[in-house]
Amino acid sequence: MRFFWRIHPRIYRATRGLIGTRAGFGMPILLLDTVGRKSGEPRTNAVCYLRDGDRYFMIASNAGHGAHPAWLHNLRASPEATIQVGRRRRPVRAREAQGEERERLWRKAVVVYPSYELYQRRAPQRRIPVVVLEPFTDRVGGGRRI
Repeated sequence: MRFFWRIHPRIYRATRGLIGTRAGFGMPILLLDTVGRKSGEPRTNAVCYLRDGDRYFMIASNAGHGAHPAWLHNLRASPEATIQVGRRRRPVRAREAQGEERERLWRKAVVVYPSYELYQRRAPQRRIPVVVLEPFTDRVGGGRRI
C-alpha cells in the first residue's frame, strides 16, 4: 500500500489527472503540493478529499496510525499550498476546521467513507483533524478568485 501512495502522484501528474482521481474504495483523490516543514523541499501527496461548496476538505486520518500524516505538519507550518484536481491546478490556503464546522464535515466524511470512524477508534490518543482547503487568489498574479 505504501508503494501505491508513493507512485500514485507520479501517475496522476503524468496523465494530467486522467488516471488516479479515485481510490480503489471510491474516494476522490487530489494531489497536494506543500513545502516540507523541516527540509524546505517541495512535497506532493495523493490525498482523499471531499467538497463543501467551493472548498475542499481532507481528513488527516493517516489510516488510524498514532501520528498525524506528514502533509498535515507541512500545512501547519506553511498553510499556502497548491492542489491538482483532475487536470486543474489551483492555489489554496489550509486551515483546520474547529467546533461545529469540524463536526459537520466529519459527519459528512463518515457518510461517504465509514472507515474514518474505525481510524478514529484506532488512534484514541489523537483527535483526527479535518483540514479545509480554501481557494485564494495569488497576490502576485492578481488573478480571479478560484
